[in-house]
Amino acid sequence: MRMFGKAGKAAAIAAIAAVALTACGRSDSGTGGGSTAGGEAFPKNSSIGVALPQKTSENWVLAEKLFNDGLTSAGFKADVQFANGGVSEQQNQISAMVTKGAKVIIVGAIDGSQLGTQLKQAHDAGAVVIAYDRLVKNTDAVDYYVAYDNFKVGELQGQALLDGMKAKKASGPYNIELFAGSPDDANAKVFFDGAMKVLQPKIDDGTLKVVSGQKTFEQAVTQGWKAENAQKRMDTLMAGSYGSTTLDGVLSPNDTLARAIITSVKGAGKPVPVVTGQDSEVESVKSIMAGEQYSTINKDTRKLVEHAIEMVKGLQEGKKLEINDDKSYNNGVKTVPAYLLPPVIVTKENVKTAYVDDPVLGPITK
Repeated sequence: MRMFGKAGKAAAIAAIAAVALTACGRSDSGTGGGSTAGGEAFPKNSSIGVALPQKTSENWVLAEKLFNDGLTSAGFKADVQFANGGVSEQQNQISAMVTKGAKVIIVGAIDGSQLGTQLKQAHDAGAVVIAYDRLVKNTDAVDYYVAYDNFKVGELQGQALLDGMKAKKASGPYNIELFAGSPDDANAKVFFDGAMKVLQPKIDDGTLKVVSGQKTFEQAVTQGWKAENAQKRMDTLMAGSYGSTTLDGVLSPNDTLARAIITSVKGAGKPVPVVTGQDSEVESVKSIMAGEQYSTINKDTRKLVEHAIEMVKGLQEGKKLEINDDKSYNNGVKTVPAYLLPPVIVTKENVKTAYVDDPVLGPITK
């Protein structure tokens, strides 16, 4: 999630012009497609609520700006809120959006399992609920899900870890450690499961060795996606398992944690291993260009917000909404119709071409 300077912000705002592209908890049971039935149209100047989580990464900060400007440009009344105070604040914000008459509420949940009461309130008031980037769980009061394909993100990260280590050392065994995101984020387990689909067979056949023995999602989690938590755990792993042992690779679920892991390894006086990431954060892209962090994932926030706004426009006009996955995203109560965007792996090999249209990263990577 990237922070934009003034010029970059202007370019990003301009990029919100209408295009109908497309865009995460998954049971990897296949994909479907089609359209959903249209609903009642509503006035174009209606209030649209956007409930975002805490500002833990650059992409969330960018999303706030894009939603405000894009919804306003489309003629809606944008009510975009960050819940930096935590879950209870987000619950209160959603309730307030309902009270103010929001026709659509887009939810990037802090904890997708704790919003059932508020989203039922929204449904009872006639609002359409769209889960944005993170699946909302354990409620039938969610109508759509728009995100990047986050299981695929995990698969790409797992493969990048294997490819990066093989490029350094032709054959294994390779010593690795596993990190996952915050357990209250529905995406964290999806990323991890996607990566382990690739990595687990290599662990089973001895190609990969998790030296610490910490192989499960519960052992690998990083509470709150906080860099300091990842760095503290990596410090402990380095001290306990890598005195004289070489660390070849680390599965990191995002760029913020990747940089914290690299800082820890450097602090231990060890060579930087292959480290994966996600979000195309500025400092991590620079790190990839410098040959430190091995990879990131490009999930262009501009495209994701664009498609969310296109969904709002379609709902306002009473149109059917296109979906491209109607089987995979079971939230515990219902399978939520989803529109998924494809993620793109970025390494040093393609970093100069991956961001040619990005107003911030394009100039950096030239």
